[in-house]
Amino acid sequence: MDIKKIKSLADILNEKGLSSLELEEGDSRIKMEKNVNTGFFNENTQVTARKTFIEEVQEAKAQPEYKEEISFNNMKEIKSPMVGVFYAAPSPESAPFVKIGDKVKKGEVICVIEAMKLMNDITSDYDGEIIDICVSNGDVVEFSQTLFKIV
Repeated sequence: MDIKKIKSLADILNEKGLSSLELEEGDSRIKMEKNVNTGFFNENTQVTARKTFIEEVQEAKAQPEYKEEISFNNMKEIKSPMVGVFYAAPSPESAPFVKIGDKVKKGEVICVIEAMKLMNDITSDYDGEIIDICVSNGDVVEFSQTLFKIV
């Protein structure tokens, strides 16, 4: 490698604010790393960090606590009865059927799975509260894959 190329790579590293750069050309390989953590703090930085931490602790205390305790021993899983594409809402413009914290009844539609160009309503097997949605809208799901967790 040419020293001019190496200098130009170092310039790119600095100009673009990169922390590392690696290049391979034939049998030659170069790796550049820049130590961005100097460990230097001035007094203002420390004061700001302390204030931010104190503010975060105060905000956390101010938020209301979740009053109802969830017993994970009673958790049930709602699994996919088929392979297909998971949809959380009946259409892209619509609100999702359920969100975390929603109460559902047995037999209530909670999502749609598209399989072989057919839209299949998936219903809840249990009464309870949705505590986790294990897949994202548009994900391909497998047979017996956990879709929701409910207590």
